[in-house]
Amino acid sequence: MHYHRLGASGLQVSRFSLGSWATYGGPVDEARARDCILTAYEMGVNFFDNAEVYARGRAEEIVGAVLAELPRSSFVVSSKVFWGGDRPNERGLSHKHVVEACHAALRRLRVDHLDLYYCHRPDPDTPILETARAMDILVRQGKVLYWGTSEWRAEQIEEAYAVAERYNLVPPTVEQPQYNLFHRDRVEQELAPLCRERGLGLTTWSPLASGILTGKYLDGIPEGSRLAHPDYAWLQQELTPERLAVVRELSGIAEEAGVSLAQLALAWTARNPVVSSVITGASRPEQVRENLRADELVESLDEAVFVRVEQVLVQAGL
Repeated sequence: MHYHRLGASGLQVSRFSLGSWATYGGPVDEARARDCILTAYEMGVNFFDNAEVYARGRAEEIVGAVLAELPRSSFVVSSKVFWGGDRPNERGLSHKHVVEACHAALRRLRVDHLDLYYCHRPDPDTPILETARAMDILVRQGKVLYWGTSEWRAEQIEEAYAVAERYNLVPPTVEQPQYNLFHRDRVEQELAPLCRERGLGLTTWSPLASGILTGKYLDGIPEGSRLAHPDYAWLQQELTPERLAVVRELSGIAEEAGVSLAQLALAWTARNPVVSSVITGASRPEQVRENLRADELVESLDEAVFVRVEQVLVQAGL
């Protein structure tokens, strides 16, 4: 496994990481979750991504129980704050919720500090100064080591930097955007300048577009797949005829290269120099093993393969 610095920070994160969204605490039972986490760890993954909203906190409890068996210095663990509950102060980025959600995540994950703590979405009802001050306090208390954002626009992140500079607060270190072959512009056009100018790190999510880039939806939605689950029916809007046509072409390229489509898509995402870590998801240890083999492909796949991928994307207007 290769490791990258998180942006301009000194923190080393595995090029591929493991997240708990839509898997642990939901369709994946504790035993299989444990197998997935330990398999990833044994293959070199050191970053495990979570959020308070994943399975309403249950995902963090499951991940925390496994990580408690490992040396604390050997892994990086995160949580995200925004959607904590249904009451007024259980959601958003107020000072109260940011602090209380951090304490709750620490309990669930069985750690005394979070390596990374993200603002899961922008909060139009809370001034960025208030959120930045709450994060600054948590960092100075040693409860959080680095804080960041997820799905914030570049101008909002710039405002957070400006506020931190003006009030002598700890600035954000990382942003977590979606990034895959179908979602490129935010990372490549909007966020890349911030990464270069500010040293912002990116830990990207959904590298396989919720499974679309595995090719498993080419002949319909299989029973038991994520898109078949009622809670994730909204993802079906991503399954357009145009995208399926792209997947068919990319499948042919992957087959000729002797790799799976998923491995090709993962390697493509990790090749971007502004990406510090690509967050993968898996419901079985076999998936973990297959996905993580993409790490060696980033350097070993012939450059001509990625050129062909780019040609397909350009022709499709992506």
